[in-house]
Amino acid sequence: MAACTRNRDGDDSILEPLSFPEQPPDAPGVPGEELLVCLFCPDSERQKDVLLKHLLLEHKLVIADVKLIADLPKYLVFWRGRFLEQPITDFCSVIKTNSTGPIEMQEDYFLLCDVLPEDRVLREKLQQKRLEEVLEQQQQEREDRSFQRVCMFCSDEFSGNRSSLLNHMAREHSFSIGLPDNIVYCNQFLDALQGKLDNLQCLYCEKTFRDKTTLKDHMRKKAHRRINANNSEYDRYYIINYLELGKTWEEVQSEDDREMVDDGDDDWSDWQSHPVSAVCLFCEHQSETMEQIYTHMKEAHGFDLHELRTELSLRFYDQVKLVNFLRRQLHQSRCYGCQETFSCRQEVLRHLKEAGHVMQLPHKSTWNQTQYYFPTYENDALLCTLSDGDEDERNVSEDVPVISEDVSNLRALKQNSVLKSMLKSRGSCR
Repeated sequence: MAACTRNRDGDDSILEPLSFPEQPPDAPGVPGEELLVCLFCPDSERQKDVLLKHLLLEHKLVIADVKLIADLPKYLVFWRGRFLEQPITDFCSVIKTNSTGPIEMQEDYFLLCDVLPEDRVLREKLQQKRLEEVLEQQQQEREDRSFQRVCMFCSDEFSGNRSSLLNHMAREHSFSIGLPDNIVYCNQFLDALQGKLDNLQCLYCEKTFRDKTTLKDHMRKKAHRRINANNSEYDRYYIINYLELGKTWEEVQSEDDREMVDDGDDDWSDWQSHPVSAVCLFCEHQSETMEQIYTHMKEAHGFDLHELRTELSLRFYDQVKLVNFLRRQLHQSRCYGCQETFSCRQEVLRHLKEAGHVMQLPHKSTWNQTQYYFPTYENDALLCTLSDGDEDERNVSEDVPVISEDVSNLRALKQNSVLKSMLKSRGSCR
């Protein structure tokens, strides 16, 4: 709970936002949390939050921007020594409460902040030392070849360098925590994320679920397979948070953006956007245009999507379901033509070529199912390149109902629900 004091006139004053305690009053402190020394009390050590409350209530002292002090214990030790040498009023700004009221109702509070040159220099020195330590730690991690860890989302094990695991999670699971060179304390970072998953907790919204399957479905459907950039818990794992004194990564980034906007001398006339690259169905080749990716698949793998679209009269949603079906089959190392399963993707590709199954699709009922409306890969740019050919895209297939947004009677929506169709399909399979 927030600290609450009673003024001389008997009124209660709340000094900070209210919050329920995370632990019972008699519970021990956070394990491993460092005890900090009071600036005034002899032989007095307290945990951080308790100490800050103590300084406010007992000594009327407020330390500005505590979260941005690189090394709080050393900061406190320094000022403890200085307060023994000189009075506090030589260093702190004095804030008088109830300044317009009677003198007996006025109180003096002291603010210790980096407006004082000595405090500013101290904070800069602590920040510089912390930055040097972090950069040294990061360099050790970059050169470390003893890294060994299992992927959080599959059973693949990686060793040698941390970048192999981070790149794997970004490529195979669409989960990116940033470039390896921007991260420090990588093992601790991954431990923290793994701990949340072990506790069945979403990495983005941090809601807890009853089992792993429900958690997995939630993160996929809500696009929560990422971390929340607003969660300060992760700040210590990114180099950018150590670069400038008294600034968070958001402030540093916003300054960079303002510099780009304010620079009116730049000529943007030749600027071109970089389109999202589409990935081949069979290999890791990427192309930036529809024709390039179709040409590659035809020449390198003998797969002609244009021909299939014409031959089978595939409309847009038919192509979506077909692409998602093919993606899933190949991801599971299964031939989509004969349903034979192999140990890896390369063996499937070899089989497709040797058996002539590249253009051999199963019966339409196999892949023309509502479950394939949903992308196999959430960031599959190939789906954005699909086209209805010369047809007007407003002519939607009869089996894809369009319901107006202002429907007063939901009966039509219920009768044509995609989820209802899926439930019927599941019931018939049983």
